[in-house]
Amino acid sequence: MAFSKAEAESERSERETANSSPDTRVRLWLLTAYFLKLGTVGFGGPVALVGFMHRDLVEQRRWITEDTYKLSLALAQIMPGPLAAQAAIAIGYFETGILGATLVGLAFVLPSFLMVIAISLGYVAYGGLWWMQALFYAIGATVIAIIAIAAYKLARSTNKRDPLLWGIFVLLTLVTLWAQAELAEFFIFAGLMVLWVRAWPGWKRGVFMGLGGAVLGVAIWLLESWLRQAGTVADSHDVLAQILVFFTKAGAFVFGSGLAIIPFLQQGVVQQFGWLNEHQFLDAVAVAMITPGPVVITVAFIGFLVAGLAGSIMASIGIFLPVYLFTILPAPWFKRHRDNPQLKAFVDGATAAATGAITGAVIVLGTRAFIDLPTAIIGLVSFGVLWRFKVSEPVLVVIAGLVGLALWPFVRAG
Repeated sequence: MAFSKAEAESERSERETANSSPDTRVRLWLLTAYFLKLGTVGFGGPVALVGFMHRDLVEQRRWITEDTYKLSLALAQIMPGPLAAQAAIAIGYFETGILGATLVGLAFVLPSFLMVIAISLGYVAYGGLWWMQALFYAIGATVIAIIAIAAYKLARSTNKRDPLLWGIFVLLTLVTLWAQAELAEFFIFAGLMVLWVRAWPGWKRGVFMGLGGAVLGVAIWLLESWLRQAGTVADSHDVLAQILVFFTKAGAFVFGSGLAIIPFLQQGVVQQFGWLNEHQFLDAVAVAMITPGPVVITVAFIGFLVAGLAGSIMASIGIFLPVYLFTILPAPWFKRHRDNPQLKAFVDGATAAATGAITGAVIVLGTRAFIDLPTAIIGLVSFGVLWRFKVSEPVLVVIAGLVGLALWPFVRAG
């Protein structure tokens, strides 16, 4: 899997030339502008967002290749942190280097951060979000429809007619339903399975890779278990330091999509630290779901309620800094070996596993979003509209919010 010194120097020279070319500079600003827009109007959570990236950047605009997208998605799934933000940063890196990763990451996160700060100010000033509950009542069902469509398109484009990949898809869907969470260990095992079947490297390397994957899977499991049992920051009396340390741990050790971080946040924010009560935490989740951009931006709302604007900034730095580092540090190796048959097979397996886990997450979230007959009808109608017509997702979300406001007095009275 290693390159020769000459090959490495040749590739480095080509990369430096490409990074200084006008085409690369133009591509950098085009990608930055695109992710600024996606962070401003991209509703639906991580599943929908990575689906939009594929639709817009690969299928429609052809700014990146299918291989670059799959490599970015696989890297985002394998490394800890929220899916959508990592995929965006990885695309920025693979296309235009560290500068691209940095600008794309900031552009993607900044719009939703500012929106959450504005909502937080209103929440603190007016003492609650009854209207937020009304909005989320209908928007939650519509968001599930958006995610379901995105998951279907992503699975179809990724797995195509490959029976092995579809088998992994089904297995990971069932595992996610059983665990009620996305288990990153299975992404690694799925990648190894396809590697062994499609690009067997020989017994010595095959066994070595298997042992390495097993060690990594066990390490991930131990980290997750340790974090679930971790207590408060014992030696810190500074709430800002507590916020920074807690959310850095969350960004560093929670695997799967941004949705997977919600249960961990609930345990720490409500049970361990007592920063918010259950009602306030649910409001925080609602804020994340009705604002565009990455779901984990809910940490900005939590940080604001705990310690104002400074708390919001600390929570955001804590959650996104590990995401950034865990993307750009392994990315050069991924990029250097992108044509390696073992890596390509591993990426195919991990990506197929991701589509299955995402589909399982859609089903799990759907059972929680469809809480009564009206929400079920809203979800089905939204799904039908998206399936049949080319309706903009933000427009549909706005309509759903208005429907929720209209229905809320009758639902609450009932």
